[in-house]
Amino acid sequence: MELIVFDLDGTLLNRNSTISNYTSETLKLLSKRGIAYTIATGRTLHGARTILEGHCFDLPHAYKNGVMIWHPQQRRFSSSMTLTASELENVVGACIRQGVSPFVFTLDEDDTSTVYHPELKTDAELALVRTLGIEDNVNMLGLDELPADAAVTHVNSIGVPEAIKAVMRSVEDEAHLVAYSGLAWEGADWNWLDVHHSDASKGGAIKTLKELLGLECVICFGDSDNDLSMFEVADEGYAPSNANDAIKAAATAVIGHHDEEGIARFLRQRFALDEA
Repeated sequence: MELIVFDLDGTLLNRNSTISNYTSETLKLLSKRGIAYTIATGRTLHGARTILEGHCFDLPHAYKNGVMIWHPQQRRFSSSMTLTASELENVVGACIRQGVSPFVFTLDEDDTSTVYHPELKTDAELALVRTLGIEDNVNMLGLDELPADAAVTHVNSIGVPEAIKAVMRSVEDEAHLVAYSGLAWEGADWNWLDVHHSDASKGGAIKTLKELLGLECVICFGDSDNDLSMFEVADEGYAPSNANDAIKAAATAVIGHHDEEGIARFLRQRFALDEA
């Protein structure tokens, strides 16, 4: 049995961060054929919930690059890995020094999430709130209200590339942290930042999902550095033509552009879905 694992942004989603009609129909064909599929994304559940609704993503999902696995049938998280107080202090301090706002995500006892952040400074930070879907789906409080014993799962931020790179350099000295960055929006000079525990990865999440589901073969799709660990453990890994060079080099093959339904078109051919 095969498991298909999709990254979302820059891969399954188009430039509008939505699942196109053609891709939606492709997912329905996969479901009809009994081909298992799920996601491994850098997004939070709250930032993906609306996008995935109605597209039969019924199997466990990997969020925040493997920090958490969401079980939609039981509506619970598992496999959470949290930051220590000193690690969090380093990340938040580095963000503040570079003039970017840290969004500190916590996992509450009832498996809900609260996001703590300072006063937002830029339109890009406001846009990040909307993109992540956190303004409507989770509690948002001031950074000064963050409890000392909070279970911090990850920190997000957004800023100009130079500022984000400086924050990443500050995180390099933390042995148990990993930082990823990439282009926030096509055609815009903003980079996103994601910092979480180094033991969490999409690759580790895939191993867990294989065990949970009893599946043997994994076919994955991704476009950014945070997908490399997924490509390392998958049996097949495919990169859309918009992917970065590192992902293309690690891929089984490079396929069509994400904004031209490259993944859906590949899947239709790979599994002869139009002949079903």
